[in-house]
Amino acid sequence: MTLILRTLIYVHKVSIANVPVYSCEFCSRNEVFPGVKEDLGQLVGRMGSKPQPQTIPFEEQHEWAAVLRDMAANRQPLDAAAVARSIENRTNELLDLLLVASSLRDEKWQKELRGRLSQLSAQYIS
Repeated sequence: MTLILRTLIYVHKVSIANVPVYSCEFCSRNEVFPGVKEDLGQLVGRMGSKPQPQTIPFEEQHEWAAVLRDMAANRQPLDAAAVARSIENRTNELLDLLLVASSLRDEKWQKELRGRLSQLSAQYIS
């Protein structure tokens, strides 16, 4: 199965763009990447059963999706080695920002950065 970014449709009204999905070109099977499944479910849950029509860029909700979207925009392959390098680079950027936020004693920013870092934890690299 190949890792790709897909737009998912929720209740025929909401488009959720750039969701990481494993896709099989032979059987046409698609499976949401396990590392984002829980966060995607929470997003859908917050919308409820009768959401307003809208498009949601998933990369704004999940750091892992943002890294993959940036890779795709730069025409980088979404193979395991390239993704691991990109995740490592983004993790280092976020850690640098966390140091700045800590030195400024900005608790809200630190909390946001910790959340982003947790989305990039090792369990997402498979």
